[in-house]
Order: sequence, then structure tokens, then C-alpha cells
Amino acid sequence: MGMTIRGMMRDVLIALVPPVAAAVYFFHWYAVRQLLICVAACLAAEALFVRMRGRRLSLGDLSAAVTGVILALSLPATAPWYVGCIAAVVAMGVGKTVFGGLGMNIFNPAMVGRAFVMIAFAGSLAASGYVGSGLGVDILSQATPLTAHKQLGATTPLAGLFWGAVNGSIGETSALACLLGGLFLCLRRVASWEIPAGVLTGVLVIGGAVNLAHLSQGWTVAHEFSSGALLLGAFFIATDPVTSPLTARGKWIFGLGIGALVMLLRLFSGYPEGVMFAVLLMNALTPLINRWTIPRPFGGI
Repeated sequence: MGMTIRGMMRDVLIALVPPVAAAVYFFHWYAVRQLLICVAACLAAEALFVRMRGRRLSLGDLSAAVTGVILALSLPATAPWYVGCIAAVVAMGVGKTVFGGLGMNIFNPAMVGRAFVMIAFAGSLAASGYVGSGLGVDILSQATPLTAHKQLGATTPLAGLFWGAVNGSIGETSALACLLGGLFLCLRRVASWEIPAGVLTGVLVIGGAVNLAHLSQGWTVAHEFSSGALLLGAFFIATDPVTSPLTARGKWIFGLGIGALVMLLRLFSGYPEGVMFAVLLMNALTPLINRWTIPRPFGGI
């Protein structure tokens, strides 16, 4: 029996448990607040836009909930409440509904919402700020590992990146949590393994070459793998079946393109991260990749 949309979304939510648990462990109430705001706003926006189109309400397929969780995990802990709400409305409206709804969208909805607020509220999305009481370590006052490296040349210990005791968007800091959830998705065949494999290969090739050229620096390709939203993006965002290619060869091209773009953006742009923009750019190329890689029927033109 084929897997249903609800079944696939349920598996994604299960796979998101490790990143969510790590977010709550390291960021406490800040993470809980972001998750509640984004999920509630995505559900409300989905209901509103579906009703506006005169369609039957379909919150039961869990796709809006998945978008809300991924969107929350892509935001820093201190982002104001209204940022999550606006991002959710843009994600569900511009990223999904205007294309015709689930299965018709070209771009990953969560990343559309995230990109909008990143541009509109750049100051509010800086992953540092006020540190409230209750956090065992004041990680919210630290620069993110990628920012510290790009601006100061500082190297974050790999142990911190692996476990997650660093600042950043709440779902990206723990490499271990993202790997556990991502491997579950691949084993369940909800995510195509070719895409994260392509992403990591692209980063390995370019990041490894840079690493070999600057052996004296403490920042290695292992830091590139473990920092920022690379693993969260490779396993949970790039693998969205609606916005990624259909063929195995196309998925490899798609993943390699994301990995290469991430490294080029990290190395040559003023922006220390690159996953969100890399995914959106490759989403735009997905129809062309499909055209290149889907075999033509015998005798077809």
C-alpha cells in the first residue's frame, strides 16, 4: 500500500522530535514559544486561505503543522512573536496557496516565509539578544558559530556543534539531533537519501578544497557540516518531495547544487549562512532538472 500524505507528514513530525527536543533543552521557553506561535499561525493561515478559496478544510493532512515546526526551527530563539506570525502567513499564502495548494507549490513554503522575514526584519532575526533567566548557559548572548568565524576568525569546538550548545536558529544547533531525525526519514523512505548525500558531497568537495588550502586554520570541513542549518536543510527542507526533482539523477544534481551554493555563499557573500537561499534557488531550477533527467518515452519528442 502506498503511503498517504498524512502518513508522510506524520513521519516527518516524528523525525522532527530530536531537533525539537534539542531546541527545548538548549533554549527552554524561547523554543517552546517559537514552536507554539509558528504552528498555530500556520494552521490559522492555512484555514483562512483554504476558506477564501472555497475549498474543504484540510488541516488533517498535517502539512501545515510540518511547515509550522520547520519554520519555528529555522528562527532564532529571540525573534519577536510577530515575526513568526508574519512568516507563517507568507509561507502558507505566498509559498503555498498562490500556487494552488499542497502539491502545486514550486518553493518550500517554510523557506519562503523565512526569506521574507529575513529581509523585512533583518535586525530582529539576528541570533543574539536579551538573555532571560532560566538558561543554564547564556548561549543567546554568543555570536553564531558561522558569524564568529566569518567576522572574527573564531573557531567553535566541534563538540559544541555536535551536541548543540551554541547559538543559532533553535533547530539547527545540534548536529546529532538533525542526523537522528534525518536518518529516520531516509530509512522510512519519506526523504530521498540522494538529496542529503548530494548536499553533503557538494560541501565536502568545495569545503575540503578550501580546508586543504588553509590547513593552518582551525575551521575544517567538519565544521561546515556541523554548523548553521546545513544538516537541518539537507534532511528536512531540501527533501520536500513537492519542490525537489523526481528522478534519482535529478535528486543528485539538486543536492549537489545546494551544497555547492551553500559553500559559495558562505565563502564569498557577506551572509555567513547560505542554506535557505541555496534551497530556494535550486527549487526554482527543479522543473528544468526534471526536464533534463526524466527519460522520454520511446518515440517521444
